[in-house]
Amino acid sequence: MFYKDERLALFIDGSNLYAAAKALGFDIDYKLLRAEFMRRGKLLRAFYYTALLENDEYSPIRPLVDWLNYNGFSMVTKPAKEYTDSMGRRKVKGNMDIELTVDALELAPHLDHIVLFSGDGDFRPLVESLQRKGCRVSVVSTIRSQPPMISDELRRQADNFIELDGLKEVIGRPPRDPIPDHDLEYSSSE
Repeated sequence: MFYKDERLALFIDGSNLYAAAKALGFDIDYKLLRAEFMRRGKLLRAFYYTALLENDEYSPIRPLVDWLNYNGFSMVTKPAKEYTDSMGRRKVKGNMDIELTVDALELAPHLDHIVLFSGDGDFRPLVESLQRKGCRVSVVSTIRSQPPMISDELRRQADNFIELDGLKEVIGRPPRDPIPDHDLEYSSSE
């Protein structure tokens, strides 16, 4: 469903794509992902949206954000908000839907095809608006997880649904296990 001469852009809802890939049991290789869509058309931009915890000394997503920033992705970040819910649990809130929507609508006149990496049903009106502006919209997510990671409304609205599990062989790598604390070496500068 791609044409070699069409101008395309990727809009990646980072937390949503991460959750979908994790549910399918693999990690995304973003270098391969970018190369795959460069092969499919004239890739003008690849946006990656994520919220970051600013007050943590080390954020597990920081190395990915830095790598993407240096390797052809346009990073859109904002500070995540921390709060304690009514049960006393620490929660993090960092919705990037508005930023993604504004960027997609601004770029639409310069694009033929938009690829949205998200299953969030809140994006259905965005997809409909982009289509009215003349853009074709493909949505990448999965129905092969339990429960499915894409809303039925978003899948129906999209011009094309791309099953993330179908891209696994092209853009995936086995998940990395976290390093147990006892395997880490600590050094002091004293």
